[in-house]
Amino acid sequence: MGAVTPLRGPKQDRSRATRQRLLEAAVACLAEHGWAGSTVAVVAERAGVSRGAAQHHFPTREDLFTAAVEYVAEERSAALRGLFPDGPASRPAAVAALVDLYTGTLFRAALQLWVAASNEEQLRPRVTELEARVGRETHRIAVELLGADESAPGVRETVQGLLDMARGLGLANVLTDDTARRARVVAQWSRLLDTALTS
Repeated sequence: MGAVTPLRGPKQDRSRATRQRLLEAAVACLAEHGWAGSTVAVVAERAGVSRGAAQHHFPTREDLFTAAVEYVAEERSAALRGLFPDGPASRPAAVAALVDLYTGTLFRAALQLWVAASNEEQLRPRVTELEARVGRETHRIAVELLGADESAPGVRETVQGLLDMARGLGLANVLTDDTARRARVVAQWSRLLDTALTS
């Protein structure tokens, strides 16, 4: 008689749920309180778990916060792809969805992590590598959503320019609600992209 493969148990489910609560709490704390105000103890309390449980999952503060931003970045990428399950969207809808990536909690958390990484030697290489990976994935999704042909001269740079512009709009939105101006800029960029990617 062959060995029976055990089913995933309640302990593993609880561990996975605890890890997810910690990641979500870390992003929320980073976005609300910045790097200086976001300790493992603060995150653990917000997640409703002990500090020991938090350190079991994430031995260092850097482990916790880089994992948290990466986790939510992956979730946002999946959500972005899910908005347009049938492939390329209308360009205005795709541009608006891409810009929205830079105006939420994730962007605020990532921004705090960038600022911290600029001063923390231990954190900088991890954040730099994470941002490069997230940037590549976002660019790839943008190319798909826009139906862009990167073999054409200048198209890669045009798509990257859109993402750089979206990041700038996200920065403008950090201090004040920039919704009205952002809508006008997004409409204009949609028209410019339509011309650039169609010609």
